[in-house]
Amino acid sequence: MTAKTPTLAFYKPYDVLSSFTDPEGRATLKDYIDLPGVYAAGRLDRDSEGLLILSGDGALIHHLTDPRHHLPKTYWVLVEGVPTPAALGQLASGVQLGDYRTRRCQVMEMPAPDLPPRSKPVTPHGPTAWLRLVIHEGKKRQIRHMTAAVGLPTLRLVRVAIGPVTLEGLQPGMWRELRPEEVSALRRGR
Repeated sequence: MTAKTPTLAFYKPYDVLSSFTDPEGRATLKDYIDLPGVYAAGRLDRDSEGLLILSGDGALIHHLTDPRHHLPKTYWVLVEGVPTPAALGQLASGVQLGDYRTRRCQVMEMPAPDLPPRSKPVTPHGPTAWLRLVIHEGKKRQIRHMTAAVGLPTLRLVRVAIGPVTLEGLQPGMWRELRPEEVSALRRGR
C-alpha cells in the first residue's frame, strides 16, 4: 500500500511562480516544496502573494478550480487611491472587463492588515487603502483588472483564504498539511 499524497496549504511569497519549473530560472514552488506528486490547484501571479492549495488528488484540484463550484476566495488588496462608495459599488455589482463581466462579489474597505514585509516594498504615489474582496471566480489577473477599471490600481494582492482554509499560522514560504476535515470542507465548497 502506498502513502496517500497530502493536500497542502502554502503561503506563496511575492516574486515566486505558481509552478514547479521555469526555463528562465526564476523562483518556483520547487524552491519551497520538495514533495513528489503535488500540484497547485489554480495559481497566483508572480507578483501576488498568499494561499495556494496543492494536492495530488486530481478530483479535488478540478473541484477547486472549476468556477461552477463557486468556492469563495478571499483577498486583501492594497489599492492606490481613495475608494468611493461608487467605486466599491461597481466592484460589488460586477465590472465589465472587455467582453467579460465579473460576477457579483463582496468588497469592503478594511484597516491595514498585519502582513509580513514583501521582498520588494510597495511604493505608492499617493494615498492608499486596503480592501477585502471575496470572489467566486478567478480569471487571469481578475482583481487587478477589476480595481484598475474603477480607478484604484492594485499595489499589493494577498489571497488569505480559499473556502474555509486560511493562511493562519503560516509565513511566506511555509506550508502545512491540511487536516482531513479541511479537505472535506473544500470538497463541500464551504
